[in-house]
Amino acid sequence: MKWSIGILVNALLFLAFAGYFEGVEVSSIWSAIGASIILSILNMLVRPILILFTLPVTLLTLGLFLFVINACTLLMTDALMGSLFEISGFGLALLLAVIMSLINVLIQKVIIEPRRRD
Repeated sequence: MKWSIGILVNALLFLAFAGYFEGVEVSSIWSAIGASIILSILNMLVRPILILFTLPVTLLTLGLFLFVINACTLLMTDALMGSLFEISGFGLALLLAVIMSLINVLIQKVIIEPRRRD
């Protein structure tokens, strides 16, 4: 349940980003869902490896380097999706990673966790 909510939230975020930011292009709702699924798979498989390799830098930056790792996974998603989903550059990917992280934490705290307590 939590995974499917995350997929839908990220897909909606991708569509919103395409409307607000000039450098983000999403061809359809299905492309946004596909990009969200690919991002989820990359976060499960590739992100832990990147975190392990960059652990000293992450510790020195007090965890802020995780946003760079998230931006890299967004750019990997862009590369895997081809022309269906595009992000124009690393700076924009970093900004999107920060925004996505904040919104996902907010949804986790406001919607998902209160439902578990009931």
